[in-house]
Amino acid sequence: MPLERRTFVVGPNAAGKSNFLDAFRFLADISRSGGGFQAAVERRTSVSAIRNLSARRYPEIVLRVAIGTSECPEVWTYELSFTQNNNRIPQITSERVAHFGTEILSRPLEVDRADVERLTQTHLEQVNANKSFREIADFLSNVRYLHVVPQLIREPDRSVGRRNDPYGGDFLEQLARTPKRTLDSRLERIRRALQIAVPQLAQLELERDESGNPHLKGRYAHWRPNGGWQSEDQFSDGTLRLIGFLWSMLDGNGPLLLEEPELSLNAGVVRRLPELIYRMQRKNDRQVILSTHAGDMFIDSGVGAHEVLVVTPSPDGSQVRVGASIPEVERVLAASDTLSEAIMPLTVPPNVYELPLFADLKP
Repeated sequence: MPLERRTFVVGPNAAGKSNFLDAFRFLADISRSGGGFQAAVERRTSVSAIRNLSARRYPEIVLRVAIGTSECPEVWTYELSFTQNNNRIPQITSERVAHFGTEILSRPLEVDRADVERLTQTHLEQVNANKSFREIADFLSNVRYLHVVPQLIREPDRSVGRRNDPYGGDFLEQLARTPKRTLDSRLERIRRALQIAVPQLAQLELERDESGNPHLKGRYAHWRPNGGWQSEDQFSDGTLRLIGFLWSMLDGNGPLLLEEPELSLNAGVVRRLPELIYRMQRKNDRQVILSTHAGDMFIDSGVGAHEVLVVTPSPDGSQVRVGASIPEVERVLAASDTLSEAIMPLTVPPNVYELPLFADLKP
């Protein structure tokens, strides 16, 4: 699928939107220091857990990505195929790399066939093997995924032992590890943005308690001259999610994967997120891929159908189509309707009207 600098992934529940994002997380887990192929599979339990539910017997899992620019979309291509052996150990069946269409790696090599243990690791993760295409590993290792769970932020004990937790378990520690000058600057920018959605928020800062645990504190203006302070355990879910979203837009420069950033947010705020992402991209040129169920995302006239990927489930897996290539979408847009009215009906389960009948089911 072609991925724009800003891509929206939509579809019904359990259609595969999270799996689509996880394909990029998987490659990032392989590429990062301390990660690797075996660890990436283990984080997802096993090859069987990753494999498509509709897969036939003895299938291979294949991931292929192209990395490039608007002018040259395939500067690099990387392809990885894998399965598991009879002992359920993940094993690579193929690994290929091409640069401007010229193949520079094709595994298995003769040494791989002579020693099959070598096929338990990718060349992508090995610095002594990826020298000629380390640019791919560096790029993929900077992929970041965020799906903040407010309750994880509120309970600091859950962050023990976590680092760069995509669900926010160590979110406050991530803030605390940021150099103070950068931290203060970002928090002030976030506070000014938050004031639009939370007008009473007058101050936002991070501090550690007597035990050394970091806490995010906000001062809310009210009738008292100095206002009142609250910490993250008193922030609303929407406030914490919006802080996490804004921080992620400021932190890092690699591709950013966002899962349902609209959760707990007011519809008026959700409508502004696409424009916010666009304006941030003008400064940091960061690619953003996000999944969403929010039709309000597509009320913004600046979002094009070519930026939307529609995931449609079927008995043999899911199909992904670019919104602009779907005839129904073209017909609705030709009638001057909004993109939301063109896209969102495609994400509704066909028999959803029967759901209220649950109330009439006999126990």
